[in-house]
Amino acid sequence: MKVLATSLMALLKSSKLPSKRIGLLACFFWLALLTPAWAKKSVELRVEIEDGSREVTIGTSTKAVVKDASGKVLGELTPMTSFAARSDEGAVSLDQWRVGAVFVEPTAGGYVFIGDRWYRGKALVVPKGAGVTAVNYVDLEHYLYSVLGGEMNGNWPQEALKAQAVAARSYALYHRAKATNRVFDVGDTPAWQVYRGLQDESSGTQTAVNATAGQVLTSENQIIEAVFHSSAGGCTDNVEEIWVQALPYLRSVPDYDQGTPVYEWTKTVSQSELNRLIPGIGNVRSFIPERSTTTCKRVISMRVEGDKGSRTLKGSQLRDMLGLRSTLFRIDPIAPSGEKNLGSDATFQVTGRGFGHGLGLSQWGAYNMALRYGQNYRQILAHYYRNTELQEIQPR
Repeated sequence: MKVLATSLMALLKSSKLPSKRIGLLACFFWLALLTPAWAKKSVELRVEIEDGSREVTIGTSTKAVVKDASGKVLGELTPMTSFAARSDEGAVSLDQWRVGAVFVEPTAGGYVFIGDRWYRGKALVVPKGAGVTAVNYVDLEHYLYSVLGGEMNGNWPQEALKAQAVAARSYALYHRAKATNRVFDVGDTPAWQVYRGLQDESSGTQTAVNATAGQVLTSENQIIEAVFHSSAGGCTDNVEEIWVQALPYLRSVPDYDQGTPVYEWTKTVSQSELNRLIPGIGNVRSFIPERSTTTCKRVISMRVEGDKGSRTLKGSQLRDMLGLRSTLFRIDPIAPSGEKNLGSDATFQVTGRGFGHGLGLSQWGAYNMALRYGQNYRQILAHYYRNTELQEIQPR
């Protein structure tokens, strides 16, 4: 191990990459050495890192083999040197190569640099319009090392992290099965699952993933879409009230997120800002829920009254317009000090709870269930995902 470490540091010091990237790679070299040899080999996942970018920086910590889409070896990239991958009339240009698609595969357990971060696995770059798309091919369990750190925190209770690991693994495999016509299985943004490569890994995330290796949630013997969110504000909802299709495993249950940072929140919005965001009704005067709210009182739609008309907006539209954390909110006008009626300089206070769509696992709820109530990850998962079984997948 000492010889390996000395060798890597020598490589780092002689590289052309920025010093902050060198430091990050050196740090996570040690994390990689801590990964147990018995960790189960799992399926490979394709994660979209860059989508149609003008160019993407590609690098490698060790010597890398360059291949075309058929698997033919084109050559090698030297370690710790960056290259720009660009679109070139329907092909990808990388260093001296111009091909329809290019794979960059680090050797000897090395890491690949894509865009502005280090990742495990290998990179695929394909043309897309006038730009290129970069995809990280990575072992599913290694992918989860990073997801747990991006979605929770490696210092959180292990039982909460284990619950997140099973949920995230199930979510990824569910979408992998539906991605047969895409060049990727999942993206790396919060709209999917947060994935930022090595920077979010820690001994805590690795331990939780290894402890649950291969475990997924199933309903009627099918892997479920185990969606999750930060905080439900006291109650998760039935999925058909938020989206469309009713599912037996995404049912309304009490949340245990009380007292957490995003359980309750407020925001003040000026009337002038509301007038700008919701034009055509004059000065905004009031917000009135129009349709029945969900089981947990999330806003489905709301009528906005102005002095020259009214508009009906979806709760999700208002959430996006006003930058709110969830659709579990109410909006009340506040008259200027000393006045009984709203004037042109009135303000509106938004009072809400929770963060996210309110379906499936509540991350802060899982935190409290593990830390305050001593629940294990199986109990946490059974609470938030009803009518499910915990099963173990086989690599394929």
